[in-house]
Amino acid sequence: MHLEYPVTLRPLKNGTVMAKFVDVPEALTCGGDEKEALHLAQEALVLALAEGYMAVRRNVPKPSKPKREQRTVAVPPLVAAKLAVYQAMLEEGVTQVELAARLHQDDRQVRRLLDVKHRSRLDMLDQALKALGRQMVLEVKRVA
Repeated sequence: MHLEYPVTLRPLKNGTVMAKFVDVPEALTCGGDEKEALHLAQEALVLALAEGYMAVRRNVPKPSKPKREQRTVAVPPLVAAKLAVYQAMLEEGVTQVELAARLHQDDRQVRRLLDVKHRSRLDMLDQALKALGRQMVLEVKRVA
């Protein structure tokens, strides 16, 4: 699950820069300049995915291919792992209680694993993905 979304940056008449995502229209924000707009865009993206998709049990939208020279915003790694667990649970029809049983954990642990604001351990997310028949793979790439 590669969660790096193309973002459109548009200067506004008031001097700010708007950032929006075609794949996640709920994620919309403005910043004082491009750098701030991109920083705020990541926050808006995480919030939209958590509140607009996870909270109402919708599938996480797949990122479209960016257009030539189009900027992208990646979901932070910990949040991406949480979204992967959530999406795998949806696809497999597994409840939080069932995943907790598979992990031999309390269901509160699974709620924390799915909470994008909670600082979960990566090894616990990896175990959850394995319990759902998935494998976590880390990708590191050079940025311009």
